[in-house]
Amino acid sequence: MGAPKITLGYESRTAAIAALRANGLSTAVIADRIGIEPKTVTALEASAARARRPSHAQSTVPTLGRPVLVPFQDYAALRSHAARRAVTVDRLIRDIIEVVARDDMVNAVLDDGAAS
Repeated sequence: MGAPKITLGYESRTAAIAALRANGLSTAVIADRIGIEPKTVTALEASAARARRPSHAQSTVPTLGRPVLVPFQDYAALRSHAARRAVTVDRLIRDIIEVVARDDMVNAVLDDGAAS
């Protein structure tokens, strides 16, 4: 990525595009005013949108671990519980597993007699 290019008095082409778009101008008109191809306008807007999205590195989701397949019907059954806690079903599943493992509750949760 190169250095920002001052464009139409804005600090960069991307900033100029955002300002012109905010004024309701079309991609073709913006491209003409800046002197670039319409596809470049679209590419710069897409790049700016990606830059605004949080990266995976900022995620609170653990990056280490193993994937576990959860049957669809079980996943669906947890949706309302996740919604009441304002978390995703994946987050709820991780929280449940963490608590059960940390507090040594496997026998209590399963109640399958395997501990005896």
